[in-house]
Amino acid sequence: MNKALRNPMTYVFFMLPILVLYVLFFIYPMIDAFAKGFTKWNGIGTPEFNGLKNFDKAFSDDKFWHSVKNNSYFILFSVFVQVPIIVFFSLLISNVKKLKGLYKTAVFVPSVMSTAVVGILWSFIYEPDIGLFNIILTKIGLDPVMWLSESKWAMVSILITNAWQWMGFYIVMVLAAILSIPKEIDEAAVIDGANGFQRAIRITMPLIMPIISVVIMLSIAGAMKAADIVIVMTKGGPGGATDVMATYMIKYGITNVKYGYGNAIAVLIFVFTLILTALYQLLIARRSERIEY
Repeated sequence: MNKALRNPMTYVFFMLPILVLYVLFFIYPMIDAFAKGFTKWNGIGTPEFNGLKNFDKAFSDDKFWHSVKNNSYFILFSVFVQVPIIVFFSLLISNVKKLKGLYKTAVFVPSVMSTAVVGILWSFIYEPDIGLFNIILTKIGLDPVMWLSESKWAMVSILITNAWQWMGFYIVMVLAAILSIPKEIDEAAVIDGANGFQRAIRITMPLIMPIISVVIMLSIAGAMKAADIVIVMTKGGPGGATDVMATYMIKYGITNVKYGYGNAIAVLIFVFTLILTALYQLLIARRSERIEY
């Protein structure tokens, strides 16, 4: 057994199936998408090389830039609204003495639900006549809001729904980081007279910054590939107001049988995501050094 483990071919043998699947389902489709992005192709015939026309068409299309703006809303909402709420609830649950497991399970449940289920559930909450939000507004004397039918509210409604679905996943990550902090550190702060707020800001927050950095990076990547929640709730409407880059790709590339153009949009999504995550890693995440207790 030890002789087999010392043989490098043993590791190659075990890694080969994974490498084959990785190349087959990730590397090859990515290269093929890049190649098809420079062609005019209907998905059936022979692709015709057309240079940068697909990218030029995208960059000159106001609808494309509107979808980019909506993706930026996803990113901004995730980083500046969702992450602080995640940290707040993580700190809150970490200080619970009883039923901590129940709270962790409760916040995590939406993350394992199908996006279709989440979208339909929140569509009922946003329903103009019998939806929970409009019932509350009516009770306090305000006019009902067309949450998914008005451009000024539709995007906000989707952002709230998306945050509700995925916050639990990140809360569990941050909570695990908080609970891994040695109790001696917190006890020493209590002896020194620090209150709960001071311990959270000056001790817990700095110690969990590496995991918060990971949460932010995952949120950025998730915001760039957002599509399913938009499709389920509004299909990009009203009038394209909630289209993101992925739904723009489906609507104007795939549905219209312009697969070359669709692949070009996919390439742009990949490039934009790569640039944003790289900039975040270089400018911000590298400052969050590994913490040694």
